[in-house]
Amino acid sequence: MTSYSYTRTSYRWRLWHDGMEAALQIMKTGAKHLQSLRDGREIYIRGERVEDVTAHPAFRNSVRSAAYLYDFQNQHAEKMTFVSPDTGDRVSRSWQLPASYAELVARREALAASAETHFGFMGRSPDHVASCISGMYMGIEVFEASDPARAGALRDYYRFARDRDLFLAYAIVNPRVARDYDAQGHDQNIIASVVDRDTHGVTVMGAKLLGTGSIMANEIFVSSIQRLKPAEVPCAVSFAIPMSTRGLKVLSRKSYEWAAGEIFDNPLSSRYDENDAVLYFDQVQVPWERVFIVDDVAMCQKQFYGTPAHVYQNYQCQIRLMVKLRFLAGLARMIAELNDCETYPQVREILGQLAAEVAMVESLVFAMEIKGSQYGAYFVPDSHTLYAAQVLTQQLYPKVITTLRSLAGSSMIALPSGVEDLAGSKLADYILPSYSSALCASEDRIKFFKLAWDAVGSEFASRQTQYEMFYAGADHVSKRHSYRTYNWDNAKELPQRLLDGYSLKK
Repeated sequence: MTSYSYTRTSYRWRLWHDGMEAALQIMKTGAKHLQSLRDGREIYIRGERVEDVTAHPAFRNSVRSAAYLYDFQNQHAEKMTFVSPDTGDRVSRSWQLPASYAELVARREALAASAETHFGFMGRSPDHVASCISGMYMGIEVFEASDPARAGALRDYYRFARDRDLFLAYAIVNPRVARDYDAQGHDQNIIASVVDRDTHGVTVMGAKLLGTGSIMANEIFVSSIQRLKPAEVPCAVSFAIPMSTRGLKVLSRKSYEWAAGEIFDNPLSSRYDENDAVLYFDQVQVPWERVFIVDDVAMCQKQFYGTPAHVYQNYQCQIRLMVKLRFLAGLARMIAELNDCETYPQVREILGQLAAEVAMVESLVFAMEIKGSQYGAYFVPDSHTLYAAQVLTQQLYPKVITTLRSLAGSSMIALPSGVEDLAGSKLADYILPSYSSALCASEDRIKFFKLAWDAVGSEFASRQTQYEMFYAGADHVSKRHSYRTYNWDNAKELPQRLLDGYSLKK
């Protein structure tokens, strides 16, 4: 069993499994990632504890899809990795701190290639939280101004996670029920808060959301992205711990993978259900070496918005979404072709509109880079272009899904109940002729429309729509980010110049 541990007197976190430290000398593989997940973590689903997420039917396929990301980067090392400045070994470009526009583009190309392995459906793949922590590291001086010791912990942790190419998840949202309580009267069992501390570290008790991807991650970053009230000091904490930490309990939502059955019936939900979960911290001890913020309400906001972190992590989201929308555009064209309506003028108008919208998102990603600027030694994407993309894509995604539904009609509904109806069954003699087409074989038509349904209409697809609409927060949050980062002075200068050019006397 692989497990993480730490000493009480130093930062020297160790991997106790024989040979794991040697992983610093070679790139991480999928097999090594799977082995690292067999660490005794406490994950619960349907009232029972999961002994091994790599083998349980609720998680095993999706966990392997995540592990494949490490094999993929091994297969394309030059494109997908860069050389760690500390060890000289190659690690994922998701940890790269670009110093120039060219390096930012190279990093984007790697992240896009990674997203193509899961077609954009895994929103919290390893490159997401890696981007967040990397962005915080870029703004290390913000942490230094608040607390040099905590800044040192973050600096060490970035290097630790980067050089081991860790898969990080995060839980940075508080349970909504906590909003109904006066801050000083919070029940410590509701929201994750610091309940004790000593010379070794802090003790945390309570819950955090949403823990997306945590079942397949090595470690979890915990903080609060929501604005905290001045009195909510116990909640103002930021730290990272291994998923196997004693007292950390992961309470999984329903597994779409478990309900998916065969890949033929649900090719997406059976393999790319990254899972969401409530994380409960039951007297979890966090050493000071892993605490990045404590007792600083203002700093909880600054870590995201006073550094490049929030822009950098959501830039990754837009790269992934760019890939996903291209996938959905391809599905839309194939739906029209298989329904033999692609030549209809009205259908081409629908597809043309969709193509324009998908191209807009891609163009916004490129514009973020072109309009990027130096942040100290680093080159970061343009913040307003990023937030403009978020505002638009939160509205766009459900519209794209509706477009595919309109094109498909009943084609995605009247499908066999399962692969069992076709494979080695006499029912196939009745079913297959009903799906005959001059454009493709009956089996291929069924296969395609099962994929289309899994992308736009299944329970997995419904979660995807909800996720894309709210992963960046409610739409009013994204709109406020767009408002605060837009260059209003530059915009106002034009009408003001016109107004200044005439008067009643002229």
